[in-house]
Amino acid sequence: QVQLVESGGGLVQAGGSLRLSCAASGRTFNNYAMAWFRRAPGKERDFVARITSSGGYTRYAESVKGRFTISRDNANKMVYLQMNSLKPEGTAVYYCAADTSPSGALVTSPSAYEYWGQGTQVTVSS
Repeated sequence: QVQLVESGGGLVQAGGSLRLSCAASGRTFNNYAMAWFRRAPGKERDFVARITSSGGYTRYAESVKGRFTISRDNANKMVYLQMNSLKPEGTAVYYCAADTSPSGALVTSPSAYEYWGQGTQVTVSS
């Protein structure tokens, strides 16, 4: 079992920055990849970023590339999402997710992730 708790969401003006955190507990954290997804009002849950277990490889959605940075601290079982130059279309609930076992699903698909946090709201005002 893995438990995930996000924090750091809030209200920010367009062009501003936020840093989201995800605290993990349970199974050995440094054995699995982690990701961030987001769900905007009335839309599907979309992939934002992924980081491998060691932190050596990251992947981003095209819409956030160059503005968002995913990172992890395996010693403290934390994952972060630094979000810069935020846009109003970034308003969503942001979720962290854990990929603890191979599923065959695309890593950009929610189906690839077995564990999810409860989400943290990010609102970007124009």
